[in-house]
Amino acid sequence: MLSKRTKYGLKALTYLARKGGDMPVQVGEIAKSEQIPQKFLESILLTLRKSGCLGSKKGKHGGYYLIKKPSEIIMADVMRALEGPIAMVPCVSLNFYEKCDDCPNEDQCTVNKLMIQVRDSTLKVLRNTTLEDLSAK
Repeated sequence: MLSKRTKYGLKALTYLARKGGDMPVQVGEIAKSEQIPQKFLESILLTLRKSGCLGSKKGKHGGYYLIKKPSEIIMADVMRALEGPIAMVPCVSLNFYEKCDDCPNEDQCTVNKLMIQVRDSTLKVLRNTTLEDLSAK
């Protein structure tokens, strides 16, 4: 299930993409428009800034802004920044692989085979979807 953190992050990014331009948007404006608790949103936007999606400016006219074009912000990258691994189990994760303790042989594991299909299908969608796609009006 998608976490509120990720849902709010996607809503905030979409809001910024629709605003357009490189002028910073204050956290309070985004929070009010998208009905997101402001303190929670500040944490989410900081994570997105650290991941390279957003820039920020301090001061009276400060806020957050996109540092890439919406067409260059890939949803797979956003999801990993906000959610962590995309795979549902660690033994099929491409970036966060861990062997499952209860599985003696991954090659014969039916759960592993199913989750590889789920991961690949999910990645196909996320890799082929950009912020521009989400923010199209």
